[in-house]
Amino acid sequence: MSTATTRSYAELRQHLLARHELALIDVREEAPFALEHPLFAANIPLSKLEIEIYPRVPRRDTPVTVYDDGEGLAAIAAERLRALGYNDVAVLEGGLAGWREAGGELFRDVNVPSKAFGELVESLRHTPSLAAEEVQQLLDDKADVVVLDARRFDEYQTMSIPGGISVPGAELVLRVAELAPDPATRVIVNCAGRTRSIIGTQSLVNAGIPNPVSALRNGTIGWTLAGQSLAHGQAQRFAEVSDSTRENAAQRARAVADKADVARISKEGLLAWQAETARTTYLFDVRTPEEYASGHLPGSRSTPGGQLVQETDHNASVRGARIVLVDDDGVRANMSASWLAQMGWQVAVLDGLGVDDFSETGDWQPALPELPQPPAIQGEQLQQWLAAGDTVLLDFTTSANYVQRHIPGAHWAIRAQLAQALEKLPVAERYVVTCGSSLLARFAAVDLEALTRKPVFLLEGGTGRWIAEGRALEQGETHLAVPRSDRYRRPYEGTDNPREAMQGYLDWEFGLVAQLARDGTHGFFVI
Repeated sequence: MSTATTRSYAELRQHLLARHELALIDVREEAPFALEHPLFAANIPLSKLEIEIYPRVPRRDTPVTVYDDGEGLAAIAAERLRALGYNDVAVLEGGLAGWREAGGELFRDVNVPSKAFGELVESLRHTPSLAAEEVQQLLDDKADVVVLDARRFDEYQTMSIPGGISVPGAELVLRVAELAPDPATRVIVNCAGRTRSIIGTQSLVNAGIPNPVSALRNGTIGWTLAGQSLAHGQAQRFAEVSDSTRENAAQRARAVADKADVARISKEGLLAWQAETARTTYLFDVRTPEEYASGHLPGSRSTPGGQLVQETDHNASVRGARIVLVDDDGVRANMSASWLAQMGWQVAVLDGLGVDDFSETGDWQPALPELPQPPAIQGEQLQQWLAAGDTVLLDFTTSANYVQRHIPGAHWAIRAQLAQALEKLPVAERYVVTCGSSLLARFAAVDLEALTRKPVFLLEGGTGRWIAEGRALEQGETHLAVPRSDRYRRPYEGTDNPREAMQGYLDWEFGLVAQLARDGTHGFFVI
């Protein structure tokens, strides 16, 4: 393997301060990434590099810097990126330790830029909030109050405030007038922790809605720490809005975007931006996934606005890039853009679209490199081989999916940790690989064959097809070949987190503003 080019902390810091385009990529799994990383690092694990890199870093001559914490992953990642066509790839000098030793600030958790920004917003704007006990009292008193949950619908269904309605963040300004038509109705915005409730509440304040608005202080974590009961499986969602409500919301959202100096761009302007080979331009449709699927602008990616603001690092992994937002009503794009602009992005809203422009239907399909084509077998053949006892089946889906259901006898592994996994696996005459769709397994098959020099086969259609065919399944951590480090367990999700973990998470959030000041590269401002 060739000696990799390196970049230092000092170089990267200068580029961040100058707002130059760069991608700083942590190629470890999510759990170690969440323990500590630079503010603007994007987590793209080596295991998934080929299937995530093109949409997240679309321009092949973007300056890309990869790092790990001494595991040897970064050098492999650099080689793979060059093979995928990236021509300006370097390894971080000294890895994570080098960043720390050079005086670089390190952050914990995931989606840290948005969370730190949310704390900055609250500290500067004094976003109104109510404690869990106060909100419970309002509900007990049957006060004129509506609770709006700003998270994704699936998060809301897992656990929510009793009586709460699912209104993901970018929908709030558009929907609130229909959900609280009386200006005297108090609106409470919640999420699981703090960020989305702060941003959602401040969105309504910035838009000048007439209702009194408050965030549920510390979200469902605060609710739980107060000893109050959450609901599970609720399904109350927003309904369609009237034309007059939409028009009024559009005027309010445009005023907020203008205050944040959001740019406007035409279709011709977008084409000109996209033709510039020295800049990266992301095109995001911030409406609901259902609206996107029914008709969208060709080339746009579905990224509902609330989640885009929450997970900007995951969707736009090139810091310093340009972002263009699309909707069909002038509300969600303008409100989302107002936040991205304050977070230091060069962002524009695409104006002048007509119904005919939303001509493409279906789900977003990410760009992918050429896919490996290992020999494939069907479920019936796999069943026969497993029964014979000379075949090992490896599943590369997420550990959460594996635990929920997998093919009986399947061993779970992380692609980047195959060498470690093989030490725990039984001797086999052949291997079969699978994942949910078989996509990631295709790449794992190549790695596995190189390591074992044994025949490796792909389960056609992956575990998804196995399930569709009605074949047997099992659940649980039955055969973990490596530890479950592919996903960081967030203290604000699920219903069985220790109180100490929840309180510790809140304490960490409270300290983010001070961390931002020490880091000094964020470029945030608050209107």
